[in-house]
Amino acid sequence: MFAAGQLGASFFCSRDHPDRSNIRSIFPTLAIQLARKYPEFRSILIQLARRETSIADASLNFQMETWIVDPLAKSAISTVIVIDALDECGDDQWQPASDILEVLGKVVSQIPKVKFFLTGRPERSIWGLFTCPPLAEATEMFILHNVKPNLVNNDIRLFFKHSFLEPTSRQRGLEGWPTEEQLDLLCERAAGLFVYAVATVKFIDDRNNVPKERLDRILQSPKSSVHEGKTKFKADMTLDSLYASILQEAFGGRRPEDEPEVRSILGAVTLAANPLSPSAIATLLGSDAWSVRHILLLIHSLLILQKDFDYPVWPFHKSFSDFIVDPARCINERFRVSPPSHHLELLMSCLELMNRTLEKNMCKLPDAVANSEVEDLDKRIKQHLNPALQYACKSWHKHLVDENAVHTPTVTSTLHRFLEEKFLFWLEVLSVLGAAREAVDALEVAARWLKVCRVSMVYVLPKFTETGSRRRRLLTSSMTASVS
Repeated sequence: MFAAGQLGASFFCSRDHPDRSNIRSIFPTLAIQLARKYPEFRSILIQLARRETSIADASLNFQMETWIVDPLAKSAISTVIVIDALDECGDDQWQPASDILEVLGKVVSQIPKVKFFLTGRPERSIWGLFTCPPLAEATEMFILHNVKPNLVNNDIRLFFKHSFLEPTSRQRGLEGWPTEEQLDLLCERAAGLFVYAVATVKFIDDRNNVPKERLDRILQSPKSSVHEGKTKFKADMTLDSLYASILQEAFGGRRPEDEPEVRSILGAVTLAANPLSPSAIATLLGSDAWSVRHILLLIHSLLILQKDFDYPVWPFHKSFSDFIVDPARCINERFRVSPPSHHLELLMSCLELMNRTLEKNMCKLPDAVANSEVEDLDKRIKQHLNPALQYACKSWHKHLVDENAVHTPTVTSTLHRFLEEKFLFWLEVLSVLGAAREAVDALEVAARWLKVCRVSMVYVLPKFTETGSRRRRLLTSSMTASVS
């Protein structure tokens, strides 16, 4: 599809990225991509843009009909549009992902030359709409689990052969590598999972190692028992064997005293509310930046890791995050991330970072000026609020999980200091970041957690002095009442 030039636009949803999980971003993104590819679409879209400027706030129906359907119908373009992982987009309470399907069902007949290719897990809200009119008559369901295994294996084999062309052309002595027998074994181990194939290729094609040796280590590592004899295939077990091998290769030779640091960094990558950069992880955890980078490079085949130290890093597939926290799957506790322990570590890191660094008017804003009136606000934010502090201010409460109740004294004393000494400075930072809503969410989460722990909110959040504003006193009293 891409190679043939048929792909017109695509949107890849991901709940790990706010801009890619916002359902209202889909149609504007698709429109921009179509405009870049097709001049006739672009000329129509420009005329529309001059009349309508509030596309981001418009309803999904208006976005689709005005910015997608109308230009496509007028230009008579024949193209393919992809929306991938639809189940990872949308807010379950306010704007579910299924709303996209309802909109498509109403207008798809108006653009017969355009094909939409949508992927996602078979969640009930999504699956149900595909089986009801008008989508039922206009769509064809393609269930991956029903694809014949030989077809999938052929595709995976082609992927392996194509991917290994790069290292064979780059290094001498790799002629005829890998052998047909080795490709057969790789396909057998992949067991129909492209995620296995991708991770394997990333592990083997490492410029700092010999590809032949890495391939041999993968093939010599213990196979999952599900492949012995004719036992039923289980996708988790197939990936578990690969993930365990890569972790053992990366960290198996480390000293025991180094293992907590490895687990802390893995915990930050897999449990962070939003992806953090290696430099932000180092700042947040109080670790050496070079050490964090080095540890992540050792498992780069399991991550999306850029050369830029300040670019966010995240697991290249959700299955790794699921594996690393599950005692039944990641049986080697040297590498396993414990969500209760590491959420607590991230919570305390956030609170301590804010306690150390927050101060009044951190961005040096002029007096009596609204944020919108500060022309260089973005520059000030970048200069005075490092990414780790921004994350701490916006996300500390997301690590305040119920399991932390056993550490109530440690948490409450740090939380008490934060709310007593840094509360107003925290609100200032959230306001500058355009994230004031997070303050309400954070305080609600904290109040619920403290209620579970049976801790008085009056102790944790001291009353403001009489010199404070009426708004501050009302906030204090309302929070006290909410947990009484």
